[in-house]
Amino acid sequence: MYIMDGIVYAGEPTESLEITKVKPLDDMIMLITFSNGETKLFDATILTGPVYEPLKDDKIFKNPVIEYGVITWNNGNIDCSPEYIYKNSYDYPEVSSF
Repeated sequence: MYIMDGIVYAGEPTESLEITKVKPLDDMIMLITFSNGETKLFDATILTGPVYEPLKDDKIFKNPVIEYGVITWNNGNIDCSPEYIYKNSYDYPEVSSF
């Protein structure tokens, strides 16, 4: 348990994680570099539900924008938290930078 700004949280504090680079590949796969320096491979096909349906359009998927450390698509109408992407990504040690 810890307290931040007068609010009590369960668990342990974690370092804020941001996305610093993103490179969309084919088949809804992305190479993503995080603020901790790691580059990982993310399979965006796991993003399900109506809000993520537009990502099936290559024109939308292949045009992500990083806003405040978060990947967004479609003029900011679609996003996904860096923590979720990090947790559900695969190590990709062959890539030090892209």
